Amino acid sequence: MVPHPPIIIPEIGKGEELKVNSTILAMTKAMMLIAEAQPDTVVIISSHNTMYTDYFHISPGENAYGDFEKFGVKEVSFNVNYDSDFTSNLTKIAKEENLEAGTEGEIDKRLDHGTMVPLYFLRRAYFGGIPCKIVRVGLSGMPLVEHYRLGTLIKKTAEKLKKTVCVIGSGDLSHVLKKDGPYGYKPEGPIYDSRIMDVMERAAFGELLRFSEDFNRRASECGHRSFTIMAGCLDGRSVDARKLSYEGPFGVGYGVCTYLVKGPDLCRRFIAVD
Repeated sequence: MVPHPPIIIPEIGKGEELKVNSTILAMTKAMMLIAEAQPDTVVIISSHNTMYTDYFHISPGENAYGDFEKFGVKEVSFNVNYDSDFTSNLTKIAKEENLEAGTEGEIDKRLDHGTMVPLYFLRRAYFGGIPCKIVRVGLSGMPLVEHYRLGTLIKKTAEKLKKTVCVIGSGDLSHVLKKDGPYGYKPEGPIYDSRIMDVMERAAFGELLRFSEDFNRRASECGHRSFTIMAGCLDGRSVDARKLSYEGPFGVGYGVCTYLVKGPDLCRRFIAVD
């Protein structure tokens, strides 16, 4: 579970990133855990990827490019290779399970910043390169339970292909934490952040499904659906959950948590799945 504010990229922040140094240190630690796991594939779920009301978009193709030009730093760029085998199998499994997900729709060859910010720290963890392949997954307007169900299908795909897979749920928390922040203040903002960090620190993933859409909208959250898909990837698994950081000095909440799978635990199946 990671945030994606471009300001934490030093080339963009130009010193302002030091105000969220706890987030930077936590992101660094989280991405080092991924590098140490030596995964075949990293699935990145981004709230800024292509999004449809009634469909989960999984980025197609063999590769993609992105840079931070719109943040004034074009020289920080990425070329990634997609795991097209994983994507095609996930699409097939989703069809078999009657979940509207796949590669149809807009061809998004450029990476979004919700993908690139984690990639920046992942590349540093790999000392300058990203040897694993990437799968990019977007959100939808469908209910939270369907997001969780998509996560269970990502897990099922990894098991079918016998691949080591790490999953990044990329999203910021509330955007309305401070009156002098870019989006102002609403009382639901701090309440949401306190609640979501409690849930994610305890890995109480079933509680993610109990947040109302209206409350989340009033809290102006960004990453709840990303975190819910990520949680679904861990369905039926015991995990070692660690909260690494939380802060929101700019009026937007940033939380970092990590989850290492320990083994099966059928008590941690939070929806009815086959």
